Amino acid sequence: MRDRRLRSLMLLSLVFLAFTRIASAQDAAGDKSLGLKIGDSRYKDKILEVASDELYSVETGKPIPFAKMIQEMKGSQLIHVGETHNSLAMHDLQLKIIQALYEQDRALAIGLEMFPATCQDVLTKWSLGFMSEDEFIREAQWYVNWNFNFAYYRKIFLFAKENRIPVYALNAPKEIITKIRMQGWDALRDEEKALVPKPDLTHPEHRQLIRTIFESADLPHQMKGAGLDMMFEGLYRAQSAWDHVMAAKALEGARKERKKMVVLAGSGHLIYNLGINLRAYQQSQMPFKTVISVFVEKGKPSAQVARSLGDYLFGVHEEARPEFPSVGLSFKKFKGIDNLVIDVKPMDGVALGRDFEKGDIVLSVDGKAYTDINELRTTLARFKWDEEVKFRLLRAAQEKDIVLKFAELPPPAETKK
Repeated sequence: MRDRRLRSLMLLSLVFLAFTRIASAQDAAGDKSLGLKIGDSRYKDKILEVASDELYSVETGKPIPFAKMIQEMKGSQLIHVGETHNSLAMHDLQLKIIQALYEQDRALAIGLEMFPATCQDVLTKWSLGFMSEDEFIREAQWYVNWNFNFAYYRKIFLFAKENRIPVYALNAPKEIITKIRMQGWDALRDEEKALVPKPDLTHPEHRQLIRTIFESADLPHQMKGAGLDMMFEGLYRAQSAWDHVMAAKALEGARKERKKMVVLAGSGHLIYNLGINLRAYQQSQMPFKTVISVFVEKGKPSAQVARSLGDYLFGVHEEARPEFPSVGLSFKKFKGIDNLVIDVKPMDGVALGRDFEKGDIVLSVDGKAYTDINELRTTLARFKWDEEVKFRLLRAAQEKDIVLKFAELPPPAETKK
């Protein structure tokens, strides 16, 4: 089963800075992080049954027409819409909300988790209509900054471009978050502290949420043991810094544009209104609303979750596989070597279980040599399910050809049968 649920998504965002990938999954019904008694005191002891393709108001605990939800958002300056990054249905909902809010009031801006603030100039050029899609993917270094296919977000970007909607980069540079995780905020240089304000690490319910996600994950052996608490504290510092800086950047964009800001971010940064949304409110007192999508397990009529999970909840039918395949290969550049090198042995995606090893030098892909990570990942993102691509690798001074098929391997137990 693929990494799709909120707990898995949150774990990936937390641990990515320390480890390349952790592959784990859990049925929504068994995900402890979705049923915690935290968040809004009016609802945190209540449960909501969320059915597929149904939108719910947390205030009433009942289904709500989409148009009524948009009307209720009129008085909010910040609208947070969560996502599981490889769910096309959730991105379609984000687009639908943006379109409806724009129709209601054209004073609208969009804030994006996937870009650090250093990419703002490129995003501005895109929203002003100065770039083609290929130019944007190249100049924004999409596949260096983000691990998910641009096609999941294409319609959102096109709508922003067509209507000249300002788009803002919300995130912090990865190297600063890494330093906070490893050494703490006080270890930052003054110019780094200016980019990432010191986050609050004391909110008990947010700590409970992140700890629940952390402890319920199928952690690799190397992440267990005496250092587990220390590891959690480092990861919690990183998560809190992410949330804090994205909140600050969303507010900065909203104030600069004098427009309503729609924040698109992983649901792990938003659930229970304890992440970006809470920190933005603490910094500004701006009214906000949060929309969270919940996967409904295949074959079940609904998913049971905490009613305090957001302000509006939407049920998404779980697909058998993502719309677009994930390769699962990461690459590095080394001084003195033009070719790209495989960074780690694949731990997810279609490359999982295939004959790729850390340190393999990529001589060519379908006969073409690549020296730029973004260019190669852009090429690989164009392949669809069941298509094939040929890698020529150099391993231990021996050339090796591998044909990678964009198909999921069966689980190990099934492979043995």
